[in-house]
Amino acid sequence: MTNCIHPSAQIGKDTTIGEYTVIESGVTIGVNCRISHHVVIHKDTVIGDNVRIDAQTVLGKTPMKSVLSALTEVKELPPLQIGNGALIGASVILYRGCVVGKSVLVADFASLREDVTVGEATIIGRGVTVENRTTIGKRCKIETETYICGLCTIGDSCFIAPEVTFTNDNFLARTKERFKYHKGVTMKTGARIGANATIMPGITIGEDGLVAAGSIVTKDVPPRMLVMGTPAQVIRPVPPEQLLENQ
Repeated sequence: MTNCIHPSAQIGKDTTIGEYTVIESGVTIGVNCRISHHVVIHKDTVIGDNVRIDAQTVLGKTPMKSVLSALTEVKELPPLQIGNGALIGASVILYRGCVVGKSVLVADFASLREDVTVGEATIIGRGVTVENRTTIGKRCKIETETYICGLCTIGDSCFIAPEVTFTNDNFLARTKERFKYHKGVTMKTGARIGANATIMPGITIGEDGLVAAGSIVTKDVPPRMLVMGTPAQVIRPVPPEQLLENQ
């Protein structure tokens, strides 16, 4: 077995570490964790108790800033934090400055950028990308291959079906004016979005609002209303039996 573990790393009792894993300086790992093969844990990362990290995952990565980057800042970021009981899949990348709550599941190939917070018991599906300066609440489910752009806010108990796309730039990377208007999507508590929908910049989906599959949302979605179409239009109220309060 060939590992590279810095002497300053603190590793809790009954934690197991696979082969060819790198653990840098200042890392703290709790008790009874299971870390698989070929994992890289960058400096100062904090991992709670009973956490599972699958193979070829990178934790605490420092972001890169291109000369064309719109939202990435050059600044000192706090260490990545992973809460107790979290499950982190294979080939996941979690950036420095990200906070993953307890009992969160991050599935294979997902990527969470800096300044991202994920609330407890939320599921981040396979291949999901969450860009920087985004907050995700508790008990959410974000399904396979969804793209969450930067500057988004997702409330508690929200549901996002596969391959949904969020956007934050109406100028499509042209003109300096765009920097004044960058704004992501806001989902209020209990909001839901069907598969393959596209949500335009600055849109708010109200409490228990529902976006039908394949819709393009260009206007705010009222609370407890179903919208559908291209562009999406209000169709009818969400059925009472589907409201969060009745679950």
